[in-house]
Amino acid sequence: MSKIHQTIEAVWKIESTRLIAGIARVTRDVGLAEELAQDALVAALEQWPEEGIPEKPGAWLMTAAKRRAIDYLRRGQMLDQKHGEIAREIEFQQQQLSDALDRALDQVIDDDVLRLIFTACHPVLAMEGRVALTLRLICGLTTAEIARAFLVPEKTLGQRIFRAKRTLTEAHVPFETPRGDELRRRVESVLSVVYLIFNEGYTATSGEEWMRVALCDDAL
Repeated sequence: MSKIHQTIEAVWKIESTRLIAGIARVTRDVGLAEELAQDALVAALEQWPEEGIPEKPGAWLMTAAKRRAIDYLRRGQMLDQKHGEIAREIEFQQQQLSDALDRALDQVIDDDVLRLIFTACHPVLAMEGRVALTLRLICGLTTAEIARAFLVPEKTLGQRIFRAKRTLTEAHVPFETPRGDELRRRVESVLSVVYLIFNEGYTATSGEEWMRVALCDDAL
């Protein structure tokens, strides 16, 4: 692996969670947010080897993801509107959308990540789905890494993540940090996921290694 590709991989590990969280705040769709973030990663893989590593790689990824989010949402608006209305409305709507994304994606703060955690650990998902989705979105592990950690086939784990994202979309789970009684109920779900991740790392249920330090670190 080249030095640039190693750098891109390292930047992605650091920035992917906040990037997905920022996009999900606007699109209200975790699965879509992950796709758009990965599109930005692909753009980096294509452009950075030729153009060099940008001075602020995280900001570069944010900008690339923002453009893709605008394009996606604008296409949706165009399909929903009558052709005669597009000409006079689309420019104004695009500016509003751009401003909203600027505010959301520029605020790379823990609040969005917290919303993402509560979404990934929503009780509408089976526990195995919550764990897999949390490791993928919050911890930034690949499908292959998660599958190895829990000793299941990569295809099985991939299907588990796909079903979890589809369930969140179909159930219209809001991208938010709950409040009141709902917060207390959801905290239990979040803590259960964190506990299972740490426990699997601290005392592996199978395999040659007694401990999986990376999983413990992710849980912490």
